[in-house]
Amino acid sequence: MLVHTVIFWLKKDLTEDQKVIFTNEVKTLGDISSVESFHLGTPAPTPKRPVIEDSYDYAITVVLKDMEAHDHYQVDPIHLDFIDKCKDFWERVVIYDAD
Repeated sequence: MLVHTVIFWLKKDLTEDQKVIFTNEVKTLGDISSVESFHLGTPAPTPKRPVIEDSYDYAITVVLKDMEAHDHYQVDPIHLDFIDKCKDFWERVVIYDAD
């Protein structure tokens, strides 16, 4: 199993329409055939602590069977289309891959 977590910081000057486009497009990543499970979230209202990073706007967690499934995910047309449509909407992206 491989867990692919992507954290997005969106540009501060996005319009509401652009935010809706981003949200709708990022949800399509869950339709990629190699994805076993997909979760989209925003920072939870947990109590502030020094170890909590909550300055981001959205996070996705994608569970994939193995590295082959991950490699398929990366080149899937849905993933590439999402990047093409939304890459101008974020100022920062951080990825954590864990097995």
